[in-house]
Amino acid sequence: MPRPIQAFVHTDALRHNVERLHTSAPDARLWAVVKANAYGHGIERVFEGLRACDGFALLDLDEAQRVRAMGWRGPVWLLEGVFDARDLELCSRLDLWHTVHCDEQLDMLSRHKTQVPHRVFLKMNTGMNRLGFKPQSFRSAWSRLNQLPQVDEISFVTHFSDADGPQGVAAQMALFTQATQDLSGERSTSNSAALLRHGSAPDVAADWVRPGIALYGSAPDFPQHDIAHWQLQPTLSLRSQIIALQDLQTGDCVGYGATFRADAPMRMGVVACGYADGYPRHCPTGTPVLVDGVRTRTLGRVSMDMIAVDLTPCPQAGFGSEVTLWGRASSGAVLPIDEVAHAAGTVGYELMCAVSGRVGFTQD
Repeated sequence: MPRPIQAFVHTDALRHNVERLHTSAPDARLWAVVKANAYGHGIERVFEGLRACDGFALLDLDEAQRVRAMGWRGPVWLLEGVFDARDLELCSRLDLWHTVHCDEQLDMLSRHKTQVPHRVFLKMNTGMNRLGFKPQSFRSAWSRLNQLPQVDEISFVTHFSDADGPQGVAAQMALFTQATQDLSGERSTSNSAALLRHGSAPDVAADWVRPGIALYGSAPDFPQHDIAHWQLQPTLSLRSQIIALQDLQTGDCVGYGATFRADAPMRMGVVACGYADGYPRHCPTGTPVLVDGVRTRTLGRVSMDMIAVDLTPCPQAGFGSEVTLWGRASSGAVLPIDEVAHAAGTVGYELMCAVSGRVGFTQD
């Protein structure tokens, strides 16, 4: 039989999170952001859970083709636009909306021959300083875009840099509103953090919102707030089993580098999960984990294929006991992915996207 480690994608949780996010902006339409293969979940595995969304937003043409292949006929948006002039042919064929964020993309579009004009999002750089036209050059970009016969309708988009932090979104939103106030077209502003933290503010209202990480049951502003605060449910669970047991005596060490030393006799379990499965190698002793739904901790360094866990809180656990590395245990107990990511000094996004190809996936 294969190694017991497995990832579970929870369709019921995806549907719940979509409904929850709709309540934060009830008058807006909702893009489901499925870039990075739906944040590591698999686009095909999340599709049914996200069908209540109004459109799918992603990065590359392969992902767009997969969404269309599943029968989706609604809007599909290339968030970074095209990378080559030839990409515009597929945009025409698949009826893709796409971002225009630089002069080079404008040039490509102006030379594109198409029978069907494109729907585009003109992007403004309001302070993130990654993609987009700065406010002072935005109107000239709009004017040029507006004159192209290749363009049907122009919408507007910006991205907040500190929606999860103390600066908030007010300053960037003011720039965006001022630069677009007399231009007709739909607006898209809020990512997950902006939607949950600022979505009810009248000056942040938009035609489209585009949550990503919150759809997948991770809090965008952890540790200030957790998923229970935002009423979200985990959509990805990584589970394995105990494959060996060790009785440690005082002074016994665990794992490479002997970074953990027992200060009293204790029972330890070895779990079939390691950094080759996508579990962060730099998770320290004390990283939370569930054994048979009971919260305990890791011990020592993470190996390529194994981690060690403290069985003190769960004396009944033994060979074959279920271990939940993050997500929802079979018992219903929950270990938010954000807690594991925080222990590793990273974010839930990275853990979701890093699950290895050798881990089997099950949709439930």
